[in-house]
Amino acid sequence: MLFAQLALVAAAVFTGAAIYINVVEQPARLGLEAQAQIAQWKPAYKRGTLMQAPLAAIAGLLGLVAWWHSGSLALLIGALLMIANLPWTVLFIMPTNNALMAIDAAEPIPQTRDLLIRWGNLHAVRSTFGALATLAFVMGSVA
Repeated sequence: MLFAQLALVAAAVFTGAAIYINVVEQPARLGLEAQAQIAQWKPAYKRGTLMQAPLAAIAGLLGLVAWWHSGSLALLIGALLMIANLPWTVLFIMPTNNALMAIDAAEPIPQTRDLLIRWGNLHAVRSTFGALATLAFVMGSVA
């Protein structure tokens, strides 16, 4: 049960951060001019990656251990949802991240805002994975 509770905590922290990005940081960023948007996004992305990637991996691994010990389908689903953040990021978000990182903050391109909007929409999937995983971990922890 300890592994399930630790997975739940890690998933909840991940989800809280992911939702904060979508609900608070991204709308505030989009209210800025293109130069400020990209200048703000680059360091925020780097810092967010250092926190969110390990949280997703830790929650996923803890969820797998909890499932292995309990056999709970809810814990397996939670673990797989947290782990799904990693390939989702690599396969679908990274091309947009790379395009954004290539933009010179001093001279943003006309597509800067559109790329940031696309990035926010793709990141919302991570928030959804995290929220669903947190729910699954709650269900698996009380069963």
